[in-house]
Amino acid sequence: MKQVFLMATMLLMFGATKAQISDVQQKGSFLYVYGENNKKLSDLRISSSDEYLGMGSSFFVVKKGSFVYTYDEKSKQIADMRISSSDTFKSAGGNSFNIQKGSFIYTYDKNCKQLSSRRL
Repeated sequence: MKQVFLMATMLLMFGATKAQISDVQQKGSFLYVYGENNKKLSDLRISSSDEYLGMGSSFFVVKKGSFVYTYDEKSKQIADMRISSSDTFKSAGGNSFNIQKGSFIYTYDKNCKQLSSRRL
């Protein structure tokens, strides 16, 4: 019994029970974040000029003006980065997202740290 309690405590401490994002839906000026079993995890109000771009397993991406913001499953901002008007959001999935800048694709993590790049 003590081992089960110890294991449960360790899982809670290390975030093993952190909810995964399974869907993000935009309805009007709100983004609704859903997890397992279609349970609503959070919501985020966005302005009409903001743009929902995509989601990974533990984050989603919103463009506001010349910035890209990442948010967690509780709609808490994780990070942001500036992008130029010619940059194009390509995709998000798993733990990263891609932005095309000219003839290169740059891959970033949810903290907006560049992981890699490649020529198209």
